[in-house]
Amino acid sequence: MSSPPLRARPWTPAGDRPARLVVLVSGSGTNLQALLDAVAAAPDGSYGAEIVAVGADRDGIAGLGRAERAGLPTFVCRLGDHPDRAAWDRALTEATARFAPDLVVSAGFMKIVGKEFLARFGGRFINTHPALLPSFPGAHAVRDALAYGVGVTGCTVHFVDDGVDTGPVIAQGVVEVRDEDHEDGGAALHERIKEVERRLLVDVVGRLARNGYRIEGRKVQIP
Repeated sequence: MSSPPLRARPWTPAGDRPARLVVLVSGSGTNLQALLDAVAAAPDGSYGAEIVAVGADRDGIAGLGRAERAGLPTFVCRLGDHPDRAAWDRALTEATARFAPDLVVSAGFMKIVGKEFLARFGGRFINTHPALLPSFPGAHAVRDALAYGVGVTGCTVHFVDDGVDTGPVIAQGVVEVRDEDHEDGGAALHERIKEVERRLLVDVVGRLARNGYRIEGRKVQIP
């Protein structure tokens, strides 16, 4: 069963400054790098956003290294350092809130946030998913799409709600499934999806930051 839609809410850019982004990562950070490159390519601020911090759920990952090389502050909230998920969620919320983000981006962040995080950042927390939601939610989207026999799949950028990949869709990109994708278990397909995903995420974050948006039921309205 899908979660109820997020409450309709507008978000308007400040106008006199770029939108502040906190990016959360769990691995290599290629989506983070795409955002870093987009910000760096617009030194006049025309992209509309700046990354103010990068958070992670584990130490020693490449994503944190990318952030450190870019001179960005980082923080790590490990689930095992807390007595339960609720305490971890509170710690992640507090660590993220210290940087006063306008938007939070999950760039391959592999933990499901809890009620406190969503209470603070609901309607401002963006995620990517390697399928055309609502089809194939969950952690094995590429495998599931291949098993179902679809001819096309793709990626989705959406807002996070309290379900699993059930939040309002912002944008989607389509990727063709090839015959050979079944032979390698979907590895090549997943790489093609990731290429589209990076471009789509950069485009969506920039448009949201520059123009603002409103969530109306399951529709995301960008002026």
